[in-house]
Order: sequence, then C-alpha cells, then structure tokens
Amino acid sequence: MQNKQNEDSHKNTSLMVIPKRAQMSPPDVKLKPYSDFPQSFKDNKADYAIAKVDDLINWSRKGSIWPLSFGLACCAVEMMHFAAPRYDMDRFGVVFRATPRQSDCIIVAGTVTNKMAPALRRIYDQLMHPKWVISMGSCANGGGYYHYSYSVLRGCDRIMPVDIYIPGCPPSAEALTYAFLQLQKKIKNLPATQAYFRK
Repeated sequence: MQNKQNEDSHKNTSLMVIPKRAQMSPPDVKLKPYSDFPQSFKDNKADYAIAKVDDLINWSRKGSIWPLSFGLACCAVEMMHFAAPRYDMDRFGVVFRATPRQSDCIIVAGTVTNKMAPALRRIYDQLMHPKWVISMGSCANGGGYYHYSYSVLRGCDRIMPVDIYIPGCPPSAEALTYAFLQLQKKIKNLPATQAYFRK
C-alpha cells in the first residue's frame, strides 16, 4: 500500500507543464534599418545611391579604427588594459599603430604638459584624414588634479578638437570600450559623400 502511495506521489510531482508553441515564440519585433539616412529609392535615386555609398564607407571606417599608441601618464595603463585579452579591442576592429601616418585616431591618455603640447599638436596634424580624438581621463579633459599647475595644459581641447571625452581618474577599460562604441556610432552617421555632392 505504501509503495503504491509513493508511486502516485512521484507521478504527481514529476508532471511537467509544456506551454503551447505560440506562447514560447518571442513577440514580433520591428527591426530598425541599418542606415540612419532618410533617403528613399522612390523619391530620389541619386540621393539614395549616395547615401548607400556613405553607409558603405562609414561601415568600413567604423570597423577599422586604428588609434595611435600615445600614453602620457597613468591612464595609459588602462589603455593597455583595454588592449589586453580581457577586453580585446581587436573584436571592434581597433588596432594600435606606432606611427601617426598609419593612424586615424589618437587617444590622449594622461596629463598634457605645456612642453608636450606642441609635439602633441604636430602628431595630430600628421594623422590620416578623417581623424578622431579621444580625451581619456580628468587630466586630458581639463587638467585634473594638476589644473592649477603652471606647467600643465588645462585640457587637450585647447590645442586640437576632441570627439569623445572619458571622465574618471583613471577611467576604466570598460569606459574606453564604451568610448569606442560611441565613436563608432558617430562615424556611422557621417554624411561625408552627401556633403561633398551638395556643395
């Protein structure tokens, strides 16, 4: 009698409720188009073709950002951390180059002194076009702890235009990863070819 009760209770506990197939499938999600340019093929075929050329160029640019390895102070350690296997910058198409002639981006990682400012500007001028600048850390953004020092430049944006600012002292490798994602988003929306043909 007891064995029969155990079998009945085992049968009751081992029942598994399987939902219907319609309940298991995810809801229909309308996917956003890749291109942010609003040109449609029906309205103007030339504008549409130029927008697609922009999409192709921007796609290739955002997938192959080559920053110059330019570490000035302690933020450079976090920049190296971003290049290491845990964060693996290669999966974003980011590859450090040792010369400005092969780079299209510069990460200013650390304190820029007044003595270093002319050299930094010269290196910026040697970057390939189009070029982008990431200011990494409080010292590069605005002087940081050394803001009132006589020898420190109060922000690298005084000598060159900056695209992305990363706050923190020092900012983490995750912050630099996010900055590159933001830079890729910025590059994706550049209407360079469209602007050239509208001149």
